[in-house]
Amino acid sequence: MVVNTLGDKNSLFNQFIAEIRDINIQKDPLRFRRNLERVGEIFAYEISKELDFSESSIQTPLGESLTNLPSCEIVVASILRAGLPLHTGLLNYFDRSENAFISAYRKYSDDGEFKINFEYISSPSVDGKVVILADPMLATGSSMELAYNAMLTKGTPKHVHIVAVIGSEEGVEYIKNKLPNENITIWMGAVDKDLNSKSYIVPGCGDAGDLAYGAKLG
Repeated sequence: MVVNTLGDKNSLFNQFIAEIRDINIQKDPLRFRRNLERVGEIFAYEISKELDFSESSIQTPLGESLTNLPSCEIVVASILRAGLPLHTGLLNYFDRSENAFISAYRKYSDDGEFKINFEYISSPSVDGKVVILADPMLATGSSMELAYNAMLTKGTPKHVHIVAVIGSEEGVEYIKNKLPNENITIWMGAVDKDLNSKSYIVPGCGDAGDLAYGAKLG
C-alpha cells in the first residue's frame, strides 16, 4: 500500500497545513474551512496524476486539439461532518464526480472510552469506479476502516484513494494492516507521532469538526 505524504516536500501546501494547526488562525472558522478546502484541491490535483487517461478530440474555434483526459468514473466520499470542507475542495477539481456521505462518529461512555458509531451512508454504486474517501483526521484509523467497509456495501471499487489532512503513525499503520493493499493508496498532509489518552492526534490540530462548525453536545 503506497502512502504519499505531501507535507514531506516543501510547497505552498505546507502553509495551509500550518494555518490549519495554528491555534490563533483557528479562531476564524471561515479561514479554517477554507484552508481545508484548499488542501482538498491540492490533494485532488495530485490524485489526478494517478488516474487513467484517454485521448480526446476537442473542437476549438480554429481547429481540433487532441488532449488526454481522465477516463474513469469517480466518487468523492467523506465522513460527516468534519469532512465537508475537504470534500468541497476535492469536488472543486473533480467537478463531474458522484458523491457519497457517511455518518460515523465517536460515542463516548462515562469512563471516557469510545466506540465508532455508524448511522447511515448516502452513496451511488461504486462498482468499478475510483473512490476518493476523505476525512480530515486519521487518528486511530477506526472511522476510516468503518467508512471503507460501508462503501463496499455499494459495490467493488476499481481503486480507493484515502485522504486525510493530518494523521498519526498508529492510524496509518492500522489502515495498512486492516485494509487490502492491492487497490488502496493513502494520501496524507502530515503524519504525527502520538495519540493522547483520548486518541486525539498530538500535536495535530484539535477537533476539526468543532473548529469548522462549532462545538457540539455529546
